[in-house]
Amino acid sequence: MYKHLQERYAPRPPVNVGTLVKMRAEGEKIACITAYDASFATLVDDAGVDVVLVGDSLGMVVQGHDTTVPVTLDDIIYHCRAVARGLYRPFLMADMPFMTYASREQALENAVRLMQDGGAKMVKLEGGASQIEIVEFLASHDIAVCAHLGLKPQSVHKVGGFRVQGREEEAAERMLKDAQALEAAGADIVLLECIPAALGKHITEQLHVPVIGIGAGPDTDGQILVLYDVLDITSGRKPKFSKNFLAGHDSALEAVKAYTQAVKTKEYPGPEHCF
Repeated sequence: MYKHLQERYAPRPPVNVGTLVKMRAEGEKIACITAYDASFATLVDDAGVDVVLVGDSLGMVVQGHDTTVPVTLDDIIYHCRAVARGLYRPFLMADMPFMTYASREQALENAVRLMQDGGAKMVKLEGGASQIEIVEFLASHDIAVCAHLGLKPQSVHKVGGFRVQGREEEAAERMLKDAQALEAAGADIVLLECIPAALGKHITEQLHVPVIGIGAGPDTDGQILVLYDVLDITSGRKPKFSKNFLAGHDSALEAVKAYTQAVKTKEYPGPEHCF
């Protein structure tokens, strides 16, 4: 009973939103990674990762689809439940799949399922200004939200592929305004994907909530990578921002530890990983 009171004073207390806000304030980089099962969840926990995302990227790296669009809510719940069993310290975040948050009521119902059935502590949704009402509604019901801007994989068919976003001045300014509006609506974290490093820095400086980047330069408050890219499991052409951390290490655990350390010491991402 009252397990959270015991955990609060443990040597490795579980990460929460307050922890992430404090890390930003103190300049400590936030190390995030994806995971899709209990075994890898235990491994990334042991490696000192701060945040674990059960991402709809599982549609590509686990299920073999070309995009994340086919991933269902039941898919995410299944994998989230498995990951939750393997975690102790990291904060668990789950993606809301394609078209599972088209309305306020639908978003709330599905976010509750991710938390009650999947064990997630935060939900992540893609979209800019169009999602302000959704974020505000979820936040008003005390649901922690991560807003995802930049390259939005669920919109790949609309934007014409996996392309860097925010290169043009107008698009960059719009992304900044969207980020500020989402923060004002109640987003607890903003995630930026595949944008110029200078824009990633600018948006991070203008916000007050933690900003996590993936292909968004070295100046965001934290970094996230797909576990399969960290371990060089993904076949074929890899994103510019990915890095094989298994090279030079004897185990997957040591590779994830190396990734975590590289994020914390600001060695990753390097110039070669940035746009």
